Amino acid sequence: MPDDPDVQKRILRAELRERRQVMPPHERESATEGFTARLQELVGSTGAESLSCYLSMPTEPNTRPFVNWAEARGIRVLFPVTREDGLLDWTVGEDETEELGLFGTSHPGGELLGPMAINDVDLILVPAAAVDATGMRLGWGRGYFDKTLGSMGKCPPVYAVVFDSEFVERVPREVHDQPVNGVVTPTRIIAF
Repeated sequence: MPDDPDVQKRILRAELRERRQVMPPHERESATEGFTARLQELVGSTGAESLSCYLSMPTEPNTRPFVNWAEARGIRVLFPVTREDGLLDWTVGEDETEELGLFGTSHPGGELLGPMAINDVDLILVPAAAVDATGMRLGWGRGYFDKTLGSMGKCPPVYAVVFDSEFVERVPREVHDQPVNGVVTPTRIIAF
């Protein structure tokens, strides 16, 4: 493995991306049921009345059934909207439409609430390529969540959502990387 953490990250991301792409449909469906149940448990145990969650892309852990469950229960869900300047806007998606954002990410259509809106939630759910046993998160390399979490004064619990095989012993880290408070997989919730 090369010494440069940036190169290590790129190699690891490519492996993880490929593993997600070749996952059999039945495995993905079973994982979706697990994710939905674990995320519901997490909301129950944290008592979150508002949270931020991303709309998953096809190969990512599927957050959509969970989001539908949360909204049906009156939980306020903020969705990230990527901006050109590397910051995130947020929306509650009141339009009930879906739009394509930068880098192929999806977000619900609705009023943009600006980067500070995230400060009001009780729980933050973030995507990740992998998370290690110390709580370090390997993102997908764009730095949106690291910037967001790094700039928050009083940050609520942050949980990364990954498949079981993506909870690993160690991920390469750089100084700007932000750790998470916990990880949610289809089979468990781990708090650090």
